[in-house]
Amino acid sequence: MTEALPLATADLPGCGGVWKAVPEDFEVEEVPAYPPSGEGEHLFLWVEKRGRATPEVASALAHHFAVPERDVSYAGLKDRQAVTRQLFCLPAKAEPLAASFLDPDVRLLWWRRHKNKLKTGHLSGNRFVVRLRGVRDFAAAAAVLTRLAARGVPNAFGDQRFGAADDNAGFGKLLLQGRKLPRAPDRFRRRLFLSAYQSLLFNRLLAARLSAGTWDRALAGDVLKKHDTGGEFVCADPAVDQPRVERFEVSPAGPMFGPKMTAAAGEVAAAEGALLSAEGLKLEVFERGRGETEGARRPYRVPLGQVEQVREGEDLKLAFSLPRGSYATVVLRELCR
Repeated sequence: MTEALPLATADLPGCGGVWKAVPEDFEVEEVPAYPPSGEGEHLFLWVEKRGRATPEVASALAHHFAVPERDVSYAGLKDRQAVTRQLFCLPAKAEPLAASFLDPDVRLLWWRRHKNKLKTGHLSGNRFVVRLRGVRDFAAAAAVLTRLAARGVPNAFGDQRFGAADDNAGFGKLLLQGRKLPRAPDRFRRRLFLSAYQSLLFNRLLAARLSAGTWDRALAGDVLKKHDTGGEFVCADPAVDQPRVERFEVSPAGPMFGPKMTAAAGEVAAAEGALLSAEGLKLEVFERGRGETEGARRPYRVPLGQVEQVREGEDLKLAFSLPRGSYATVVLRELCR
C-alpha cells in the first residue's frame, strides 16, 4: 500500500501464517452483476486463469479470436499470482472460435451471448478462497474475522494498485502536474497512474481516520454513502446518522479527488484540503485528468460477507466475499500481520 496503514484490529493478536505460497492458495471468483441473456451481439466468456494478469489474458483472447484488443473487455482486474475466474467480453461474431481456444494457463469454462457489452465495474463483488499456511493461533483468526464482520473492513487500496516498483502513484502526480514521464504511457497505463495517485491520497486519509478511531464514525461534514444504492449526503448531525452507520446502512466516504466528487464540509473538508496543500496541489489540478479523474467518493469501510473458516492441520482455509473494488489482501493483513 506504499505506506503503512494502521490496523483496524490492532488491539487483537494476529494469527500468523502466509498466503500465496502457490497460486492455488489464493482463488478469486467474480460475482457478476447480471447473467448473460443468451442473445445479443456480444459474447461473454467465463474464464479461469492461473498465474496470468487480466490484460495478458485479454491480449491472448484478442489474438485467438482475431479481434482488435480494444474489443475485448472485462469488468475488473484480477490477481496474477492466483487462480481466478472472471468474465471477458468480445463481439459475438467470434463465437465459432470459442471451442478451439487452447492455453496452458487459461480455460474457457463457458460462453454465452448478451445484448450489452461488458464494461469496467460491471460486477457486484468477488468471492475469495484463501489458504493460510502455518497458522500459529486459530483462535486469534476467529476473533479478527468476528471483529471485521461486525465493524467492516478498511476499504484501503492494496499494493497491487501501486505497481511492483511502487511508482504508479508518483507517475500519476507527474501527469497531473503536466510534467513528462520517463516513458510516455499508453491509455491504459495513463489511467492506471492517475487512479493510483487518487488511491494513495485516499489511503492517507483512511490511515488518519484509523489512527483517530473515526473510520467507522459519522463526523459532522462527512460525506456518507449508502451501501445499498450508492447515494450520498453530507452529515449535519452525527447523533442522527451514527445509528445508521452502526446498522451498516451508510459509511463515511473519503475522496477519490476530482471536480465532480461530492464536497465534504467543516473539519472534514479542511482535512482533505490540508492533504492536497501538503502535496502542493489544488483540487482544480484533477481537471487535467479529464474523464479519468472526474472524482468520486469511496466508503472508508466495506462489509465482510459469507465468512467461512476451516482448519486443515496447520493451515486455515478461509472463504469470504467483498464488494467490487475492495482488496482481500487488506483482510489478510489484519489476520496475519
